[in-house]
Amino acid sequence: MRSQLKKEVVDNMKHLGVYRDDFEHTIDIYVGMLGQYLAFEKQFEESGFKITDSYTNKAGATNERKTPIYTAMEALRKDLATYSNLLCLNPKTYERVKRPEVPVRKEEKEKPKSKLIQALSETS
Repeated sequence: MRSQLKKEVVDNMKHLGVYRDDFEHTIDIYVGMLGQYLAFEKQFEESGFKITDSYTNKAGATNERKTPIYTAMEALRKDLATYSNLLCLNPKTYERVKRPEVPVRKEEKEKPKSKLIQALSETS
């Protein structure tokens, strides 16, 4: 699965024109986190998308807290966003790196003069 994810990331980067061999280490870290996120996502789905659970502290009080899987997913989401920025894999960072080429303007032909302007210029 990890090799397939890496191939997809590298293919996407090549397609966008932002891939370089120098980024392999960063890509490996990103792919590792992406694999972890997908595994947590599967566990989260199997839990019925349970976000909180009850927790009894030492004093005997019961409170609601986020599940460990959900907490880990939140942290991974932030890290994945940071690494996708580094690798230019989201629209915001890609837009900053790849500036669209400014199209060359066509030379405008001189517009024909109106009959009134032609008549006025002939009389002067």
